[in-house]
Amino acid sequence: MTDKSGQTGYTPTGFTASGHGAPAPRGWTWLQPRGDSLSVHLAVGFLGVALAAIAFVTGLTVAFAAADVADLVTQQRAELTKAIAGAAGASWAHQASWYGADLQPTLDLAARTGAQAELVDQHDSRITASNGFDGLVGKPMFSAPITVGGLHVGTAVVRFTGSGLGSTQPALRTALIRAAAAAAGLAALLALLAALLVARRLTRPVAMIISVTRARGRGQRSARIGEFRAPSEFREMGIALDEMADLLDRNEQVRRDLVADVAHEIRTPIAVLLAGHEALVDGFVAPTPDQLVSLRDEVLRLARMVEDLQTLAAADAASMHLDRRPCDLAKVAATAADSLAGRFTAAGIPLERQLEPAEILADPRWLFQVVTNLLTNALKFSKPGGTVKIDTGVADAEATLHVSDTGIGIPPEELPHIFDRFWRGRQASQTSGTGIGLAIAAELARAHGGTLTADSDAGVGTVMTLRLPRAEAPTGGHNSRRRNDEESGAV
Repeated sequence: MTDKSGQTGYTPTGFTASGHGAPAPRGWTWLQPRGDSLSVHLAVGFLGVALAAIAFVTGLTVAFAAADVADLVTQQRAELTKAIAGAAGASWAHQASWYGADLQPTLDLAARTGAQAELVDQHDSRITASNGFDGLVGKPMFSAPITVGGLHVGTAVVRFTGSGLGSTQPALRTALIRAAAAAAGLAALLALLAALLVARRLTRPVAMIISVTRARGRGQRSARIGEFRAPSEFREMGIALDEMADLLDRNEQVRRDLVADVAHEIRTPIAVLLAGHEALVDGFVAPTPDQLVSLRDEVLRLARMVEDLQTLAAADAASMHLDRRPCDLAKVAATAADSLAGRFTAAGIPLERQLEPAEILADPRWLFQVVTNLLTNALKFSKPGGTVKIDTGVADAEATLHVSDTGIGIPPEELPHIFDRFWRGRQASQTSGTGIGLAIAAELARAHGGTLTADSDAGVGTVMTLRLPRAEAPTGGHNSRRRNDEESGAV
């Protein structure tokens, strides 16, 4: 399935990428996941958490509900005891005494509610009691005072049998536990379904990424993940993997272009050397100085290409082998400019200097290489009669170096790639070289904790800017070392 942008989309059986299909990873299906698959682990984990939460909530519900039922039974029995005491008080009020009072209705009231009652006077002497009262020893017992007009005339003692609301308490508790267990089972089933759905949603992008990655491993370079619906982290992973695939493809293309460029660069000097030597060996050409100089120039051309490759390899390891020491960026730039002055003069391009002191902590040898690369690059692409300018200075906590030229400039679409290794633009293809000079300079700048950037207008010129951290105020030992370096002729 391909989206509107033409990017790859995942399908249950695999994916498509620019017309190429690949099956899903062997052993991976959604209906029959493997026991060790991520979806199973996620589902079991989610279900375990859900069951623990359900069990905890169910236990609390049953405990609190049982306590509420017990409180309700206790409250009802207390109210019933008060009602029996009130009925006995009414009987006492008719006679103003316990003698002759009709207490049978009071005992019948207790019997109808599943209780047995005993009535005692204010002296705790029994007045009357239900027939089964004495046989209920150990049963729940409640008492309430009997008062008439504020006068305490006796006490009603009530013992409850197993009938009434009290008898239903165990049944209510059992029914409540069953209901809670049923609800917990239903909740667990729903939790399992939700866990499976969530696990599938989380693992489906992983399966798709694995499928695309394996397809690329099998050589399907056009395979891409593309846009898909998933949590943002997985979408970012898919974007990162697609960007990595694009970078790998671009690097592969760069390597192919490098092979072609190096082959082209080597073919010409080798052909010249071969033809020249054959002419000398066969005696068609005399070994004149001009002829030998021409052959030597071709050898030097090959040597420069090998030297560039060696320099790049050394720059990769420079960050681990930098001999940092206090130095002046302006003096390093002046030394590099002096070393190239002859080439600028021969090309008829003036090199303007505006060098202000800028103390830094760096390796002068590798920093000299950076400045030399920038100046050589500016000279190579400057127009006849143009100008190259180099200046140094400080800006806040940074030391800066600018190399500007009035050359052919860099097209906007090529500007982001000029620091890539072995990359050469269309205009650079007209000049000799391997396309690693700026890559070396950028690598060395990063090794020193700085940056190298470019600003260019096609047909107007280019400005290369090197920024390096400034050194702290030099100590006496640093000054002494600088004096020793200067006296010994070091940069």
